[in-house]
Amino acid sequence: MNRPGCFQTIPDNLVVRLHLLPQREQRYDTEGDWLWAENTLEVRISREVGEEDPRYGMLMFVHELLEALLCRSMGVTAAQVDSFDLLHQGDGEPGELRSAPYHGQHMAAQAAERALADQLAVDWKRYLGR
Repeated sequence: MNRPGCFQTIPDNLVVRLHLLPQREQRYDTEGDWLWAENTLEVRISREVGEEDPRYGMLMFVHELLEALLCRSMGVTAAQVDSFDLLHQGDGEPGELRSAPYHGQHMAAQAAERALADQLAVDWKRYLGR
């Protein structure tokens, strides 16, 4: 979705908080999540993600960070993402569905995540199949 006229810049006083928490403490059945409180971005990654391989947590953090920043910059809210995700639980990765309001942002974040995986020598198929 190309909407340069709607682009919102990153706030000058952006704060990013990373929370590693048990899967059971996620807001819903997901390994990575993000939400905004004014100019603070909270990224929540399930602790279990990094237990098999510590690089996995970094990959997921980068994905969630980029997706959140891209969504905010294009006017896609966390509420829209959450609503779509909750409606599509069990459908694989909801952001990969073309009907997702954040499809483009998700795919861009995934491309960066995959590039980072290559740099970290992470087997992409194994990472996705965990």
